[in-house]
Amino acid sequence: MPIKLNCTACGKKIEAPDSAGGKWGKCPGCHTKIYVPLPQTEEDELKLAPIDETEEQKKKQLMQETFQLTQHILEERNVPEAPAGIGPGPDISEETLTNHIIRYLRQMADSDLDNAQRTADLIVPHRRKALVILDRFARNYPPDPELEDVSQPVLTRFIRNLRTRMS
Repeated sequence: MPIKLNCTACGKKIEAPDSAGGKWGKCPGCHTKIYVPLPQTEEDELKLAPIDETEEQKKKQLMQETFQLTQHILEERNVPEAPAGIGPGPDISEETLTNHIIRYLRQMADSDLDNAQRTADLIVPHRRKALVILDRFARNYPPDPELEDVSQPVLTRFIRNLRTRMS
């Protein structure tokens, strides 16, 4: 049975005798030197092994048990209660909320992150009003004389972080 191959240079189909297998030859079309692979023997072919039904059944059962355990764990999990100050609170005046936002931005600029976190907790429950104030702050630089020493890019980043936290 002849060896069938394609030339690597011109792509033409070539038939070579079995005796040429494992040797170099020239393509009859473009005369490029090409390697002729050894002829395939039936010994090279692998036959599929039969599927072990008991092993497949064990795998299926383990997957089902894993799924059930995962579901059980998810059902057992307690949903943590919202921290104090997060959630609908009493109405707040725009002036008070503006002061909270200015205090938050100042604390962030001063790297007082713990207090900034607490102040943000006071702001988050009043999302709608706070977003309006933040939009106004983003358009006006500096938004308040207390923040004029903070550069605009830094202040913009702090405003973006607070907006993200409220999302």
